[in-house]
Amino acid sequence: MENFFTLTIILSLFSFTMTTTLSPGPNNILVLSSGLTYGYKKTIPHMLGVIIGFPLMVILIGLGAGIVFERFPFVLVALKYIGIVYLLWMAYKIATATNNYEVEEKQKSKPFTFIQSALFQWVNPKAWIMGITVISIYVNTQQESFYQIFAIAFMYFLTTLIGMNIWVGGGVFLKRFISNSHFVKNLNRVLAFTLILSILPLLFN
Repeated sequence: MENFFTLTIILSLFSFTMTTTLSPGPNNILVLSSGLTYGYKKTIPHMLGVIIGFPLMVILIGLGAGIVFERFPFVLVALKYIGIVYLLWMAYKIATATNNYEVEEKQKSKPFTFIQSALFQWVNPKAWIMGITVISIYVNTQQESFYQIFAIAFMYFLTTLIGMNIWVGGGVFLKRFISNSHFVKNLNRVLAFTLILSILPLLFN
């Protein structure tokens, strides 16, 4: 276990998890839009769903879910396309989302709940790629795999906590300087288009 917890490995793992957490992807685009549309407080359940849900997913992948996909690769392919369809639907929801003033009046749209956000990780293609990749790189011994998996998950918990606050904070920051509801709607359409662009590489992978 000492070999895994060297300073070099810890810094490498932190760099990997922080980079993959901060890079644009479905989770980040969704919470940015939620922060812009609903504000920080109403986006907290969405954030917690990612902060807790993704590290839990990493643990389950490390403890054996990855073996299922090695034996039955069609399951991963099916999840991939289910995720893509779901993300396209989310892009539509973002593009048609009302701003928080209209929400209070009409109650037409709502932010993600904790459960919705946590379950979303399992149909998020980027989350699968991140989870499988980090386990394959940083779990290097069978004897210490249990400790390594939980150390990786804990590191992702920390970096996802940071990353979610940065992306939601970005949406809240933009909201403070945008008083025109039409501009908010147009910006959400741009975010929806960006989400679609993030899906395209998955179609050819």
